[in-house]
Amino acid sequence: MHFVRFAALAAALIAFAAAADAQQQNVNIRGTISAFDGTTLTIAAREGRVVKVTVPDSVNVAATKAITLADLAPGAKLGVTTVQRGEQLIAIDVRPIPPQANSGLSAYDLQPQSTMTNAVLEGTMQGAEGGSELTLNYGSGVAKVLVPPGTPMSQSIPGARGDLKVGETVFVSARRDSEDAFTAVRVQVSKDGAKPTQ
Repeated sequence: MHFVRFAALAAALIAFAAAADAQQQNVNIRGTISAFDGTTLTIAAREGRVVKVTVPDSVNVAATKAITLADLAPGAKLGVTTVQRGEQLIAIDVRPIPPQANSGLSAYDLQPQSTMTNAVLEGTMQGAEGGSELTLNYGSGVAKVLVPPGTPMSQSIPGARGDLKVGETVFVSARRDSEDAFTAVRVQVSKDGAKPTQ
């Protein structure tokens, strides 16, 4: 009887911990800045809703620079978002990430059924049918990814809160404080027409 009670209690604690962990997971907010008062960022999100995000003074704002495959050398750490089309992995976003970022594959929300691959670039084959092919080593395996012409590519560069201007495109990784309240953990904004691609 005591064992049954203990098992039930353990199951309840695990479920509670999982729910708490899910609440703590950051959410990605993408859209256009409609207002910023120095503390609260108002975003017209791509889903059509308006989102308000608190931007603490401790959060550094990154700007965005457009890049091409020519800027990427073997050995670089990349974040590549892909979708599966038939037997082929197709890139829909390519960008450098910090070398210390964890390698691996994970579901991502850029598009439905997209996947994020954090990996080391082993090589680029130009002139592949339909674009260029990247060979990505993500630690537990190697992926071949087709990069069609025109695939969005960007790089995070140092920015400032003054870059958070009305009309700029923004990507925010945020902690959900309640149903409609968010606190920014990471902010990247467009600069000189180069938009965040993630």
